[in-house]
Amino acid sequence: MKLNEMREKTVEELQSAILDWKKDLFNYKVQLATHKLENTALISKTKAFIAQAKTVIKEKEVTNA
Repeated sequence: MKLNEMREKTVEELQSAILDWKKDLFNYKVQLATHKLENTALISKTKAFIAQAKTVIKEKEVTNA
């Protein structure tokens, strides 16, 4: 998901997306530990998505305050 797409979503949608990404991140870490994860870049990309979504949420809170 691109940053522009994240900015168009509501805070609730972003929070649910963060939960989904956290679940995916957990699954990737389990697969990595069991040597079944082929694309290890998924872990860092998922962490980046979570951080970007949290940043957009914070931006929305600041502009609405």
